[in-house]
Amino acid sequence: MSYDGVGQRPEAARGTARRATTHAQPGGGTAWRPGRRHLRSTLALLGAGALAVPLLTGCAEDEKASAPLAPQDIAPVARDLVADGGTLKWAVDAVPETLNTFQADADAGTTRIAQAVLPSLYRLDAAGKPVADPAYLESAEVIETEPRQVVLYKLNQQAVWSDGREIGAADFVAQWRALSGRNSAYWTARNAGYDRIAKIERGANDLQVRVTFSRPYADWRSLFSPLYPKDVMGSPDAFNDGARRKLKVTAGPFKVEKVDTAAKDVVLTRNPRWWGKPAKLNEIVLHAVTRDKRAAALADGSVDLADIDSSDAQRIGLAHRAKGTGTPLQGAGGKTSVKKLRAWALAHGLDSDQVHAGKKKLRKAITRYLEQQQALRDVEVRKSLEPAYTQLALNGSTGPLADERVRRAVARALDRVELARLVLTPLGLPAVPVGSHLALSGQAAYADDSGAIGGQDAKEAQALLADAGWVRGGPLKEQKKAEKAAGPEHGGHDGEDASEGGKDGEYIVGEDDDKGRADGPGGDQGGTDGDGKGRRHEPAGDQREHGDQHLAQEGKHGGAPGAYAPKGTAAPAAAPAGPLAKDGKPLALRFVLPSGPGSQTLNTVAERISAMLEQIGMRTTITKVSDESYFKDHIAAGDYDLALYSWPSSAFPATDARPIYAKPVPAADGSVNVEQNYTRVGTDQVDQLFDEAATTLDEDEARDLIRKADTRIWAAAGSIPLYQRPQLVGARKSLVNAGAFGFQTPVYEDMGFLKKGAKVPAAGPKG
Repeated sequence: MSYDGVGQRPEAARGTARRATTHAQPGGGTAWRPGRRHLRSTLALLGAGALAVPLLTGCAEDEKASAPLAPQDIAPVARDLVADGGTLKWAVDAVPETLNTFQADADAGTTRIAQAVLPSLYRLDAAGKPVADPAYLESAEVIETEPRQVVLYKLNQQAVWSDGREIGAADFVAQWRALSGRNSAYWTARNAGYDRIAKIERGANDLQVRVTFSRPYADWRSLFSPLYPKDVMGSPDAFNDGARRKLKVTAGPFKVEKVDTAAKDVVLTRNPRWWGKPAKLNEIVLHAVTRDKRAAALADGSVDLADIDSSDAQRIGLAHRAKGTGTPLQGAGGKTSVKKLRAWALAHGLDSDQVHAGKKKLRKAITRYLEQQQALRDVEVRKSLEPAYTQLALNGSTGPLADERVRRAVARALDRVELARLVLTPLGLPAVPVGSHLALSGQAAYADDSGAIGGQDAKEAQALLADAGWVRGGPLKEQKKAEKAAGPEHGGHDGEDASEGGKDGEYIVGEDDDKGRADGPGGDQGGTDGDGKGRRHEPAGDQREHGDQHLAQEGKHGGAPGAYAPKGTAAPAAAPAGPLAKDGKPLALRFVLPSGPGSQTLNTVAERISAMLEQIGMRTTITKVSDESYFKDHIAAGDYDLALYSWPSSAFPATDARPIYAKPVPAADGSVNVEQNYTRVGTDQVDQLFDEAATTLDEDEARDLIRKADTRIWAAAGSIPLYQRPQLVGARKSLVNAGAFGFQTPVYEDMGFLKKGAKVPAAGPKG
């Protein structure tokens, strides 16, 4: 798992979609996000559930497809402008534990390597649509539907493995048998689609492969991408262990030269047997760099390309704007007071140890920072939106949220437009709320189905709560006892870091305040305690975000971008007096968040959500836990009421999203199998719609079924999509055809450095 500050997202990706990155990822001022392209592991953060809904309709026949909200930003140039040779140093979160993308511990680095060295019959275009890769596939089509579906693949006659053997039916058969789920000796993370194959045969010649399905399978294009050689898939031992650190046989523009865990590198070099357009680069080095070290790595040249958080994007932008300006070290006679140096260091995001060091060490730290700023003028920020979204998850298995009316009230209390603006507007990205659980704008299946739940409406939210039996009851006996035990400062006050207030990392939003509380543009919540003293809750102070480590947590320098509402945003009205109660108990929800670096944006979003809920009388207690336990011990275990994490979008939602929204099923031992549905909300109707969408071979019908399923998921209010995650990439200015890829699968053979004297056409936003 990993997180990026914009919403945690689980690492493993869904079903058959390819694998993306991870961040159930604790995720990011953004959210947890699972590897998008292959949701393999059941422990991948990606999903939710659903209930009954109002009117369900498909799109009109003349409806135009949506467009991606933000284009990719990769400094695109023609191949003839790219120099031959060179090494691209590309930051990754860690050296992958395995090179086999079908294993549970595969991560974003695993996917990146597979894309560069292995065949993928289908890749994604800029709109997230699967398209055949002509380097491997001349054609693929359904040639029979009765009595069974048969797909005929015609392979590129030049396609060979690096050992000289032709890619063919034997490789397809080996992969099917390994991933079919019929042999438990293979430690696979998923078998979606492969379990529907009845047989695979050689076609009319060695370049043809016939795949016959036992049941119709709409997402057949998701299969065999990537395709591993039979050497890897042919036996459990080879599958489980043989491809963890080595890939002896490959078939892409690059091959795996070595995995050096000591140097934290994976080295990819040109594949001499590659039959396509030759790679421009001599080698690609994937180098493990933690999120908080990436700006420094870009400055000192140890990496050329890195996913970054918003604080680093700010820093790079500042480097370009600061040309010719003075430094804090240029005081009269070369002397500047320690107080001024510390204020400058704090404002520019130096860490706490550096800020509070002695004057000599502080001056050295500032000097080093300024040298890095000078070097960062050769770096630019390329930005787009990730194929992933941050959601608010509502645990429907227990407590008040087990009642659909209460979940719907939460949804009606949220201003999703404001939340999107909170995160995306400061980054210069389109702040449009996500309207679907199953697709993103630009994808064929996308439609804004949020009308099934309705927009922000406090009166309707309060009516739903009243219908569920929650009414204003004044201070409760239990509440007074808890307050007395906790003391008057349990929530933190007078600007104190909220993470330090209260017990066990908790603080309460929506206490029994007589006068309510206003939420200002800085995210500080003012109001009064029961003793009449002013109080406010603030997000954790100097935490830095992790970025992709799963939808994008945004860090800040002395205040995080994305942490403040856009200028002109009205503060919420004061909450009505008195808490909601039922059967003598207050309506209180536990909002669980990660506490580590990169969680600032998540914290800010959570506080804004809590303020919105307070306006309808719902109290929230924010509980901060370690990144290591966030997913495992809380999200997956169901130990939360509210949480933020991210899911990647998929080109194959009928297959990949089903485990995320499937109705939990009781097991024989009394436990409940939730698959990836960590909100525990699901219905038979939603399951049936997914099953129908996965079996129809009519693409229009499949799209309409997916949209109907999404409408029901919205109505169930188990998860509320908020915003698409920002994608920020620091890149050497001379590096082209690489950066913020958006939906599109990278074209590794076209990446490289600009020829001397050549220029990149102006396109795409820059940081």
